[in-house]
Amino acid sequence: MSTRKITFKQIAPFMVLAVVSVMAIFIPSAPAFADSAQYNPADIAWILVAAALVFLMTPGLAFFYGGMVHRKNVLSTMIKSVVAAGVVSVIWVVVGFSLCFGDTIGGFIGNPTTFLFFKGVASGAPVLQGGAPMTIPLLLFSVFQLMFAIITPGLVVGAVAERIRFTSYILFTVLFILFVYAPLAHWTWHPQGFLFKMGALDFAGGTVVHISAGCAALVGALVLKRRKAHLEQREIPPANIPYVLIGTGLLWFGWFGFNGGSALGANALSVSAFATTNIAAGAAGLSWMFFDVIRGKKPSVLGFCIGAVVGLVAITPGAGFVAIPQSIFIGFLAAIVSNGVAHWKAKSTLDDTLDVFPCHGVGGMVGMLLTGVFATKTVNGAGADGLLFGNFEFFFTQLKAMLIAVGYSLVVSFVIFKIVGLVQPLRVSDEEEELGLDESQHNEKYTQGTLIVAGKEVVYVADSTIEKEYLEAGALETR
Repeated sequence: MSTRKITFKQIAPFMVLAVVSVMAIFIPSAPAFADSAQYNPADIAWILVAAALVFLMTPGLAFFYGGMVHRKNVLSTMIKSVVAAGVVSVIWVVVGFSLCFGDTIGGFIGNPTTFLFFKGVASGAPVLQGGAPMTIPLLLFSVFQLMFAIITPGLVVGAVAERIRFTSYILFTVLFILFVYAPLAHWTWHPQGFLFKMGALDFAGGTVVHISAGCAALVGALVLKRRKAHLEQREIPPANIPYVLIGTGLLWFGWFGFNGGSALGANALSVSAFATTNIAAGAAGLSWMFFDVIRGKKPSVLGFCIGAVVGLVAITPGAGFVAIPQSIFIGFLAAIVSNGVAHWKAKSTLDDTLDVFPCHGVGGMVGMLLTGVFATKTVNGAGADGLLFGNFEFFFTQLKAMLIAVGYSLVVSFVIFKIVGLVQPLRVSDEEEELGLDESQHNEKYTQGTLIVAGKEVVYVADSTIEKEYLEAGALETR
């Protein structure tokens, strides 16, 4: 029987969840909003599908990141992306939706009591304070927005992979959602948010999701400092490139809901956003790959996959505001800029493990600015004409909004990482890092590998009986 002493820090997460769960018992039930004539069945059906597509991006991100890290850190990297589905879902019901879309407090944050424990979400009219009535239930709108909140802290994982403690990441996720994501979502998407009223446009999350996560990733990489392997300039081969390809496919597929669903209806705007999303991703994948060739590399699977994701990031803020032809240029240019920043980063001492800042942070910034260039009321009458159509004022608005989002995300994320570090260590020990986070943090192992037995390659399961027998017989070579 184990005699290991359980500390308060180990008990605290369970106790918090237990308290929230017990409190939820006493929340009164309410009927669904009855005015069904306001709803459009086609819109409801599409946003249900779109929400599911956005959720699919979370396991897609897990595969995308998990395939690029060292084999001994695959599982720990993947679970950090997926666990946000649990952490953020609970926060969202309790107070997260209220902070993002509740009655505004000065245009900066939602009143946390507006939808406390989803009070009035199922029974309330489908309208936000000061906004136009929606053709979908408020509950469906909330669930759709929840999926965006889930994936955002998961993006940060790629920058701090292979060295952050799992429990420290959980605490970071809680604080990030409350103090970075929620304010930015309120500023940008709430009808009374100050960036919204300023005229800044972010169709599906260029600032709220990608700039916030990209800046937090940069701060995290700086605060956690460099991995031992990075200091020693050891090459770390990707664990499984087919995982990266699978993850890219899931992200690309899910992004149709991410951007297309942000029209909040089955309409012409959702079709346009769907198309611009696909075109920008394809152009960016090619641009990254071909740009690598110009720099003396061979065209690679990783290059196309990373480039495609950058294109998806860059088109996100403008997907419902720019026309399809211009989306080609947005993807093309964003990939070149992010590729250049990633190349610069590789020569620096910055240890952003999977280039989250160059891809999501910089990609989101490029997308925000190019929305200010290419947006047109021809596509979306509720939007604005951009710099290309003579409207410098709107471009300047986009620039201001971008700088505000970057500055806020950097400063608050830095404070959050420091607070987490005061509560418990951010980094694993040197011994745990060398052993690998799969085993040291989760007591599990990524199991796929290759054996060379009698000159023939066979797939094996790590630590299996057959491997043990071959090891004991001295007839095993692994790679």
